[in-house]
Amino acid sequence: MMTNPPIDKLIDMIDSKYALCCLVSKRARQLQDKKPELLEENNAKAISYAAQEIFEGKVHIAKE
Repeated sequence: MMTNPPIDKLIDMIDSKYALCCLVSKRARQLQDKKPELLEENNAKAISYAAQEIFEGKVHIAKE
């Protein structure tokens, strides 16, 4: 269970649960593929790190 950041607050930041899931998973994959050293430095899992970035406003959904 994810407690930091709180999942309830993440859901409020994004339009839908599906969009949140897609955003977190896509960002987590990018981190694993392109920046594994960042995850190792912070001793974090990709999903948790991606969720934290979204919570802090560092990652957004591109609106087309």
